[in-house]
Amino acid sequence: MKAHFILYVRDQRRSTEFYTGVLAASPQLDVPGMTEFALPGGSVLGLMPEAGIVSLLGSALPDPRLADGVPRSELYLVVPEAAPFIARATTLGARVLSPLQPRDWGHSAGYLLDPDGHVLAFAEQPRNRDS
Repeated sequence: MKAHFILYVRDQRRSTEFYTGVLAASPQLDVPGMTEFALPGGSVLGLMPEAGIVSLLGSALPDPRLADGVPRSELYLVVPEAAPFIARATTLGARVLSPLQPRDWGHSAGYLLDPDGHVLAFAEQPRNRDS
């Protein structure tokens, strides 16, 4: 099984530039209506214009444009070092919601809001204290 996580975005080009910079990776697919980034572990992050999902599903789904500014998802990425990802994201326009800090579940994680209002978290495993 291969998981695709698709975020509905207002401006595909702007969101593509944001995630290209944050992930320090080029998209594997970038065509009108869909941009995809390969994520470690085999998952895919997709960026689809809000109008595209409305065209695809019509009235079967509430129009995501009506939820402007309301967080609609969280993308939680575990990376070797979270701080560089958080720094790139803030430089590219993300807003820090909660700084990088140890969390109850064992990760150190920082939470941001991407330009479309999606919660974006970068987390790292705790460092081995014996090293």
